[in-house]
Order: sequence, then C-alpha cells, then structure tokens
Amino acid sequence: MWFVLIGVLLLALKLLEAGPPAAWSWWVILAPFACAAVWWAWADATGYYQRRAMDDMDKKRAQRRVKNLATLGMDHKGRRRR
Repeated sequence: MWFVLIGVLLLALKLLEAGPPAAWSWWVILAPFACAAVWWAWADATGYYQRRAMDDMDKKRAQRRVKNLATLGMDHKGRRRR
C-alpha cells in the first residue's frame, strides 16, 4: 500500500510540475507502482496475508475462549474455580 501512495504522490507532483519530481524521468515516477506489483505478487505467492489473517483469527478465538470460560466460572485451562 505504501508503494501505491508514494507512486500517486510522485505522479501528482510530476503532472502538476511541482518540486523536484517535475524534472525526474518517468521511469523514476512509475517505479513505485512496479514495486507494488512485485510486492503483491510475492505476498500472494507465499501466502503472507493469508497467514496474517489466520493468526488474527486464532487470537480472536483464544480471547473468545478465555472470555467464555470466565463467564462459566473457569480458569484459562478449563478448571472450575472454587
């Protein structure tokens, strides 16, 4: 996402002819978009975002379990409190 934001900023500066990017080559201006495409291809190929989503679901499941056990009067290992 950062590559896309940087690319949009550089593209806007180039088109508005503002600041140093106005004199830069188009290859430099469009490079962040290429980097974003490479990043997304790598992330999809390796399952990077899927693993992060699964970790988030596991954390939520563990928190929900602890909350439900506390409601039932049990500790985090499922033993009744006395």
